[in-house]
Amino acid sequence: MKLRESTISVARLSYIGTFALVGMIFGALVVSNISRTHAESVAEAVENEDTETISDNHFVTFHENGNSLTIKTDAKTVEEAIGRAKIDLADADIVDPARTEKINSDNYHINIYRARPVIVTDGVTKKYLMSASYDRETVAKQAGFTVYDGDKIELKEDQTNILETGLTETYVIKHGGGATITVEEEIPYTEKTEPDSSLDAGQQKVKQIGELGTRVTTYKVKFKDGEEVERVKVSEKVTKEPVEKITAVGTKVAGVTANPDRATCESWMRAAGISESDMEVAYTLIWHESKCRYNARNASSGAYGIPQSLPGSKMASAGSDWETNPVTQIKWMISYVNGRYGGWQQAWSFWNCIGQCGRVYKTTTWY
Repeated sequence: MKLRESTISVARLSYIGTFALVGMIFGALVVSNISRTHAESVAEAVENEDTETISDNHFVTFHENGNSLTIKTDAKTVEEAIGRAKIDLADADIVDPARTEKINSDNYHINIYRARPVIVTDGVTKKYLMSASYDRETVAKQAGFTVYDGDKIELKEDQTNILETGLTETYVIKHGGGATITVEEEIPYTEKTEPDSSLDAGQQKVKQIGELGTRVTTYKVKFKDGEEVERVKVSEKVTKEPVEKITAVGTKVAGVTANPDRATCESWMRAAGISESDMEVAYTLIWHESKCRYNARNASSGAYGIPQSLPGSKMASAGSDWETNPVTQIKWMISYVNGRYGGWQQAWSFWNCIGQCGRVYKTTTWY
């Protein structure tokens, strides 16, 4: 009896121990899994911190002169965040990133650099200004001075005007007699239009935004009586290529009317590529030719369409739909006018000319 009881007790203890061991192992696995899940979540949050997809309410931290301010806001841009934080800025203060930048993370940082009074002098002229920049050449240029290659700009504290301006930084330009100057210049971007049959005639859509390029150019400077009188380019290096602006112009014509009003005709003209400066002259010539009717036909000669092309099939060079599409017809007319007269204004001058008009003698106003 005692042996049996002892056996049962041992069995119970063995069962309890096994259960406890299993529980410990399961608990360890759960804790490990939770820790791993937490670590993965943190890693994912860090990885996605700078993505463009952010929550409606995010944290923005402002840094200024060693101080920080963090706010929770739904501001979309740096400018909006500054307003929500009620931070006053002067025109000369610098914000980085720029005020127009979009906030693109849930933990966003903005640096503020306050403008301070500075004096810039070249020994002859002294100028006072507020500047947030600490780049000596930049400060000198902000003050309106020309900095030549070889010039040195020294920085010193100026206490001579302390009652007027407070303790200021003074930048002293010492000309080294340099005969060259290196400047960064903007490169303008070009613009072009592309026909788009998916857009209605006259409708425009920007396909690619134009961006200015930059180049660094070195000039040899010529002086007379100590004054700069001429610059001759020595070298040039493009640091950023400009990006062309591309605008799609609709050419789709639905429900073409045979007798269009002026507004409709002008929408076709714009879609074909006629500029606003040529619009009045071009419309006048088109109206005299065909009253802007795409199906106008000269009974005696057979000339066809808005430009009265003879034969009409010539306009196929501008598009296979030349018989029914007024935009295609006007595009062909543009090439004709440019090729024969040099442009709409020249065609208009020829139209008004009477007598010897170039190589042609005219008795009436026509072209």
